Amino acid sequence: MLLKLYERDNDPATIYRVVDALEEGSLIIYPTDTMYAIGCHALKERAVERICRLKGIDPKKNNLSIICYDLSNLSEYAKVDNNTFKLMKKNLPGPFTFILNTGNKLPKIFRNRKEVGIRIPDSNIIREICHALGAPILTATLPYHEDEEIEYCTNPELIDEKFGKEVAYVIDGGTGGIEPSTVIDCTEGQPEIVRQGKGTLHE
Repeated sequence: MLLKLYERDNDPATIYRVVDALEEGSLIIYPTDTMYAIGCHALKERAVERICRLKGIDPKKNNLSIICYDLSNLSEYAKVDNNTFKLMKKNLPGPFTFILNTGNKLPKIFRNRKEVGIRIPDSNIIREICHALGAPILTATLPYHEDEEIEYCTNPELIDEKFGKEVAYVIDGGTGGIEPSTVIDCTEGQPEIVRQGKGTLHE
């Protein structure tokens, strides 16, 4: 179902419709500060497994990423030293994925890799949902084939046409971007940019 949300002044009842779907283990598609993404309640392992199947990824071989509302509960989900925390605080919210060592509160499916990507997008829509949920949201880019029109990743109506049966809601936040986040690996202490995307890291 296509659901229109805005960067601010959303009806709380509409936000909680999305939260209820996530609590039930459903998937949603939503805008971020980079591209439209598909996600679920990160602490519900079966929902995480559904996204892995949909994306055709093996969680033992591929990193999984979560969206947090802010950095306040980060230590529950990832291990972070002071320097990395300062770097994240300087750059977030923003179009970055920080790869950290996994904390203890995430389900077993995350601990297979012992690493987790942390996103705090500069996008009020998904952060508002995350805040109302009171838990992180597993996030992944939409499945996309190179021979497809790019609009199937950027136009909410076309996204709903393609993926609407797989998810509870496709959140229409306007036309999406096409550039992914910048990925910074912080698992060895010294941050290393492993994919340059939309964001320019300030150290």
